[in-house]
Amino acid sequence: MIKVSAFKWVPDFAQGLVRDLRVRWALEEAGWPYEIRLIGPEDQESEAYREKQPFGQVPAYEERGQVLFESGAIVLHIAERTEALMPSDVEQRAKTVTWLFAAMNTMEPAFDGLADLDLFHPGQAWALARRPEAEAFVKRRLTELASYLAGDDYLVAGRFTAADLLMTTVLRNLRHTDLVTADPVLGAYLRRCEARPCFQKALADQMATFEKYAPA
Repeated sequence: MIKVSAFKWVPDFAQGLVRDLRVRWALEEAGWPYEIRLIGPEDQESEAYREKQPFGQVPAYEERGQVLFESGAIVLHIAERTEALMPSDVEQRAKTVTWLFAAMNTMEPAFDGLADLDLFHPGQAWALARRPEAEAFVKRRLTELASYLAGDDYLVAGRFTAADLLMTTVLRNLRHTDLVTADPVLGAYLRRCEARPCFQKALADQMATFEKYAPA
């Protein structure tokens, strides 16, 4: 049985964004059974968990004795073995991998930078001074993505792939703003991907855990 680690609870602003969601979603799309292993702060610092995830984060992924970490790497590992997430055509597979890395490397760092200013340092003078430049960079990336997507429902081959899965979770990092939803192309793209039953199942399962373990 595949095992995926996940946090028992996180603050409200992070709920629905923790990166085990990506792996849950990928496994739901693949139709593979899995179980969630919940961890808390004490587990993050334990030697046993650090052997699985050197940085103490989630998710860690275990399958037949193999242990992986980093959500993007895990999603790619799953996608390579199911056409539900990866086209069979060689050229389209390569394009899917390209966009998968674009989501993780080109888009996410910019989005996380803005989210960090807004969510972890609200109202601080240095963050307020930095924010206009950070937002301008995010808008540039979003405009470029919208331009590429214009006229297409998905990033590759006219169908949902692992690239869309990761891009959607990256775009969700901006949910505290209207930067994505205000764009007609990107707003429609996000809604289209989030409407998938497998995403809804993965999200509901993650949120149910946070509700169960919420501090009294």
